[in-house]
Amino acid sequence: MNQLELIQSKIYEIREQKVMLDFDLATLYQVETRVLNQAVKRNIDRFPTDFMFQLSPNEWADISSQFVMTSRSKRPKTALPLAFTEHGVVMLSSVLRSDIAIQISVLVVRAFVAMRQLITSSSSNPVHELQKEVKELKEYIEEVFADYNDINDDTRMQLELINQTLAELQAQKKMENKPRNPIGFIKPGKK
Repeated sequence: MNQLELIQSKIYEIREQKVMLDFDLATLYQVETRVLNQAVKRNIDRFPTDFMFQLSPNEWADISSQFVMTSRSKRPKTALPLAFTEHGVVMLSSVLRSDIAIQISVLVVRAFVAMRQLITSSSSNPVHELQKEVKELKEYIEEVFADYNDINDDTRMQLELINQTLAELQAQKKMENKPRNPIGFIKPGKK
């Protein structure tokens, strides 16, 4: 796995945003998570809520269930990770002020861009194609059911008329097939 794929594997979708978590970024920047978080706290004005936010306990439970806890187990239970958007990652490089931070920030931005292109390019996105096909299928099924309901009401009325007419014809047939007494003075069987 190359470095770009490694970074992409550490990008999560939380609150409908693509983000990276503080402990993954600390590993990439080759610093301790607490050092990264201290640098952020010292420069909190550079990290508005659209650049960085802290996970809720439910979000952290959902995310932490996706991977095996190794070095993350050292994190205190009460400390919830910080999530950084693409812009927050760029801002981190200016806060950490190291050559490795700048290099990693460039790679992280490239990873975000690659993911965004993958998501928006409809020709190479099988999920987008499936969503489109499901939508078309749903519209077709709704159309068929609407037609079926229209036909069903008309058909029900026509079937009732056909059954009524058949009942009348059967009653007439019974009357026609009933043996009748001959008219006149000759009794049947005598000549």
